[in-house]
Amino acid sequence: MKKKEIRILLVDDEPDVLEIVGYNLSQEGYQIFTAENGKEAVQSAKKHNPHLIIMDVMMPEMDGMEACEIIRKVPELNNIIITFLTARNEDYSQVAGFDAGADDYIAKPIKPKLLVSKVKALLRRLKDEEGSKSETLNVGEIEINREEYKIIKDGVEIVLPRKEFELFYLLASKPGKVFKREEILDKVWGTEVVVGGRTIDVHIRKLREKIGDEYFKTTKGIGYKFEI
Repeated sequence: MKKKEIRILLVDDEPDVLEIVGYNLSQEGYQIFTAENGKEAVQSAKKHNPHLIIMDVMMPEMDGMEACEIIRKVPELNNIIITFLTARNEDYSQVAGFDAGADDYIAKPIKPKLLVSKVKALLRRLKDEEGSKSETLNVGEIEINREEYKIIKDGVEIVLPRKEFELFYLLASKPGKVFKREEILDKVWGTEVVVGGRTIDVHIRKLREKIGDEYFKTTKGIGYKFEI
């Protein structure tokens, strides 16, 4: 996919942030759309169906967490990459962000060049998807369609955010294998995206809730073991 075809939605209630971030990303050749609060973000996402949303957390009318949760519930928007760009960098705030369905969490302030680098790393998944072959994985009574980012269990479709899907696909692709945290972070988040170990815990917990606790088994000190 060419840069000029990639749509990025910037959401922040500070005009200066929208201007600076928007300028640097538009210089890279991306299509840029903006919104000033969560409510506008949801409307713009439905209208433009962006490939990436970069969103602040604390905003008037509707904050970023609520907007992210709403967007994740819209099937046709489920594959959008969403990252928070916020001055709130506490651990509990980051955990809440991933709980809401975010793929990444970037703390302000951040230098424009570093932000552009992170955006490129996030968007690299689009290229990976274009080059990947259509593949359906069947494990037990679960069918995983990688091309459509779809999971069907007992005839019922389960909607998962992109990162949860990628993590589940990785674990399901090798049932019984013990994955080290470093391997999971590398294959699911990539080496250029810095996330904490708790990120994996949050996503595993959400997968347990949605797919069933019986499919997961933790291995102390090593990583995660997926079992059918």
